[in-house]
Amino acid sequence: MTETDRPRRVTRALLSVSDKTGLIEFAQALAAHGVELISTGGTAKAIAAAGLKVKDVSELTGFPEMMDGRVKTLHPKVHGGLLAIRDNKEHAEAMKTHGIAPIDLLVVNLYPFEATVEKGANFEECIENIDIGGPAMIRAAAKNHDDVAVVVEAQDYKAVLDELAANNGATTLALRRRLAAKAYARTGAYDAAISNWFNRQLEIDAPDFRAFGGKLIQSLRYGENPHQTAAFYATPDKRPGVSTARQLQGKELSYNNINDTDAAYECIGEFDAKRTAACVIVKHANPCGVAEGSDLVSAYRKALACDSTSAFGGIIAMNRALDADTAREITKIFTEVIIAPDASEEAIAIIGARKNLRLLLAGSLPDPRAPGLTAKTVAGGLLVQSRDNAVVDDMTFKVVTKRAPTDAEMRDLRFAFRVAKHVKSNTIIYAKDLATVGIGAGQMSRVDSARIAARKAQDAANELKLAEPLTKGSVVASDAFFPFADGMLACIEAGATAVVQPGGSMRDDEVIKAADEHGIAMVFTGTRHFRH
Repeated sequence: MTETDRPRRVTRALLSVSDKTGLIEFAQALAAHGVELISTGGTAKAIAAAGLKVKDVSELTGFPEMMDGRVKTLHPKVHGGLLAIRDNKEHAEAMKTHGIAPIDLLVVNLYPFEATVEKGANFEECIENIDIGGPAMIRAAAKNHDDVAVVVEAQDYKAVLDELAANNGATTLALRRRLAAKAYARTGAYDAAISNWFNRQLEIDAPDFRAFGGKLIQSLRYGENPHQTAAFYATPDKRPGVSTARQLQGKELSYNNINDTDAAYECIGEFDAKRTAACVIVKHANPCGVAEGSDLVSAYRKALACDSTSAFGGIIAMNRALDADTAREITKIFTEVIIAPDASEEAIAIIGARKNLRLLLAGSLPDPRAPGLTAKTVAGGLLVQSRDNAVVDDMTFKVVTKRAPTDAEMRDLRFAFRVAKHVKSNTIIYAKDLATVGIGAGQMSRVDSARIAARKAQDAANELKLAEPLTKGSVVASDAFFPFADGMLACIEAGATAVVQPGGSMRDDEVIKAADEHGIAMVFTGTRHFRH
């Protein structure tokens, strides 16, 4: 061991944990190294019940726990023991004068605030699950990491015990620094969860300070490109999707896999599984095929027909449990990821034959109406907004042309606008018989989106050996208003007979007039779905 390792022998440890996982085994190992154990409340009782000698913190401080446990560790004999610099003569003299013994190891995991909120507890219960003494001790121990080791979750027990075994009961500075960095991140994420909960309760949309925090799910091989580093974190927002899904098989998800799978599952969440079976196929974060059907296999086939070329190596999301027939159909082409609420055993076995095909089961669908926040980085800042939780089923479609859509057109218009919400802007969606038949995404010009979508429909028709593209007799959805009539006219030229768009352009009258001149039905939603 070198001088820079700065070994510090652990003679006294304070343990106070809400999560008792591995606690007794850890305490037994500490005791075997001759470490004096100090503890609080339920932790002390658990350690004592295991037959170990433990001193209650009230014995250390000379004060009983009071105010329903709110006050127990906020005391100089606790914080002095954590914060005293061992090699500082003045600190050592103060400890001697006031009878403060050093605490060399702090083990604290915090009151389960996040879990309390998640279970839907009332305001008062959530407040009572805000830890005060825990974060104070963690931050004190982490500040004094030259002398003190701090552990904030059970998965680090082994690292501490390994060092004690290797270093004659001591920890190294390297370990203490790693643990300190983690400790500050944990208290930061904890405070972020509390502040964001408070903002929701108080309906504050733009607080003076905004914090986000998360727990590592996995380190990723790289980011969007091999020269970028990346990792995947879970936030307190337990929204069903890739972060909560159980991966049954296949190699580790990449950064792009996760991003695309999230896009696919958010889109499929728009389709109520009780109403219809639905399938979404995503490539590079954009749907390349979406369809409803009487069952999953028919929905998948319709979605695939929209753009089978782009679907190669794509992500497939289902709104119902994956069945064997659909699994067999999917395995006919190369697919990166399948995500669904569940899957039959037969379907799991079929997918299992493709070792690199990832199968994720999310348990349920995300609620498209649920509130929440989204964030993206810009240079030197964060852009934070509420989630786009506007849903087609809640919108009033206002007919603005002389001709109203037929029932069949209206059904497809609602479907198309449902999909448009999840395609990068500028967006044009051609749909027919509850399936996309042409998708134009992410173009600088809405006219270009309309033309690209029509061209892709023509390519699909050629592949399917159809006499004409399925855009003939289709409907079309635009995620934002047509600023000029030219974009809509391009859609009409492709064969669209009805249009849904938000409306709100200075030239709405011009666009409506053009629609009437061509006998086209058009409806306004009053809701825009930009997605950048």
